[in-house]
Amino acid sequence: MSIIAWILIGLLAGAIAKAIMPGRDPGGCLVTMVIGIVGGLLGGWLGKVIFHVHSINGFFHLSTWIAAIVGSVIVLIVYRLLIGNRSRR
Repeated sequence: MSIIAWILIGLLAGAIAKAIMPGRDPGGCLVTMVIGIVGGLLGGWLGKVIFHVHSINGFFHLSTWIAAIVGSVIVLIVYRLLIGNRSRR
């Protein structure tokens, strides 16, 4: 059940990460949702590995949302570095 919860949180975290880092991205709403899902899963995994906490404390816990948003911002930065350079060529 925790992976499904991270996917749901990731959908919202992708939109929040996009709002935190505005700018033109190669991709639309679908790409933002995928970035959020991957970022949410990354945030959950990093929380487990680095802080040795359960993958999800609860849907409404602040730590859960912070992990998902930080993971989404990381994925968005990597996405912009990789894909942004391709569109300039």
